[in-house]
Amino acid sequence: MPLVTPLSSDHDQETQELAEFFNETLGFCPNSVLTMQRRPAISKAFINLNKAVMANEGQVTSALKRMIAWVSSNATGCRYCQAHAVRAAERYGAEQEQLDNIWEYRTHPAFSEAERAALDFSLAASQVPNAVTADIEKRLHEHWNDGEIVEMLGVISLFGYLNRWNDSMGTSIEEGAVESGEQYLGKHGWEKGKHV
Repeated sequence: MPLVTPLSSDHDQETQELAEFFNETLGFCPNSVLTMQRRPAISKAFINLNKAVMANEGQVTSALKRMIAWVSSNATGCRYCQAHAVRAAERYGAEQEQLDNIWEYRTHPAFSEAERAALDFSLAASQVPNAVTADIEKRLHEHWNDGEIVEMLGVISLFGYLNRWNDSMGTSIEEGAVESGEQYLGKHGWEKGKHV
């Protein structure tokens, strides 16, 4: 049972309108946003931040941003966000071979060196204490410009917030996210955990 129960999607009209963004991303409004709307200023600020972070202004694709989110969520252990990130990656056109082999991104041929650098950055930046090294920085700059690195760290930071929010809240996971989690992550032990 969640720490705080989500409100209905029509509780706050402005949040509801902003949350239409998630219908494209996930196919539903996340329960995390429905909980945040108990303080509408938080839900609205979060949605607008999410839109800004996920906007594509360089070569970092929507699919890669969602894979960065998955690696970050995997590093912190948030099962809710792992399932959401892999679902969004799927909906934003991640290659099937990448989705099936996300756990092996460092060695699987479906991932480019640029993608590996981005995903290694996500893993290192999501750890506490932070594990970003000079080698990771060098590899990032070989493949990505400063603006693209800012976009990546925006995703990692956004999911740092979400990982803490959803694990602390014990946010109930939606059926669509469960389906994606089981399909792509279940073979490696993913389960709903406390997010029932």
